[in-house]
Formats: sequence, C-alpha cells, structure tokens
Amino acid sequence: MPTIVKCPSCQASVPWVAASEFRPFCSKRCQLIDLGQWANEENRVPAGKNNDAETSMQIDIEDIEALLSDHPDEFFK
Repeated sequence: MPTIVKCPSCQASVPWVAASEFRPFCSKRCQLIDLGQWANEENRVPAGKNNDAETSMQIDIEDIEALLSDHPDEFFK
C-alpha cells in the first residue's frame, strides 16, 4: 500500500508512487502555484537572527591567500 501525502497547495491526497508525476503535488497547477509563492518570497526558510550569510563569514585576505596557496597552479586553469 503506497504512502499517501497531502498536496502542499490544495491539501488533496496524493499517493507517493512513481506514477504520481508531480508528487508531492497533485498536479502541475499546484506545483506552479507553489513555485510562484517561492518566487514572490511569500515562502521562506527560517534562518535565525542573521539572515545574511555573507556578513556572518569572518574571513580575511590572509586566510584566502593561505587556502589558495595549498592548490597547485593547474587547479586554476
């Protein structure tokens, strides 16, 4: 007996089998609705206090140079 999941968009029951082309969605329509919500930033993954990953990295130029010097010249070609 296949596992049954709820469509994230319309909550319809969807069997989790290879024949369910759009799983976990019930249809292409529901899949596109969900994609549109992500594109419009209506959906998001919680990230805690600091949402900007670039500002959380504390790497200085010496660290970068040390990492680059560990690789042979052929690595960069």
